[in-house]
Amino acid sequence: MATLFHDEEEAKQQQKVYMDRKYFSSYDQQIAALRGSKWVYVGNTSFHTSEVQMHALFSQAGRVQRVIMGLNSRMKTPCGFCFVEYMTCESALNAVSMLSGTILDDRQIRVELDFGYRTGRHFGRGMSGGQVRDEKRTGFDKGRST
Repeated sequence: MATLFHDEEEAKQQQKVYMDRKYFSSYDQQIAALRGSKWVYVGNTSFHTSEVQMHALFSQAGRVQRVIMGLNSRMKTPCGFCFVEYMTCESALNAVSMLSGTILDDRQIRVELDFGYRTGRHFGRGMSGGQVRDEKRTGFDKGRST
């Protein structure tokens, strides 16, 4: 059986979980929200990866309920992330352990347990409407351009 962390203190020190300051005031509050979550965040995807591809890949870890693709808030085009909701929390944990680091469309994707989709979270938060991390890149990344 999968668990949220093997050692919670070690996980806290390594901060493997992205701290979302928009929705949580503390790391501990966010960790509590992750318990029993059926959601995963998938990052570093190609702007050309489709919802169908995501569903096919993530179905390997369990029954997928839905996929929500991340969009540029201004142009409404893909911006390199998505949320996947599973039928069970065990499937979400399996996805994190099985699929993080997988190559999809020539990109090594990141899969992290997520506290769940909220209205508007599928839009990038960067000034340009995309992801903040893309605005900080210094080199051109052909897999993350429109």
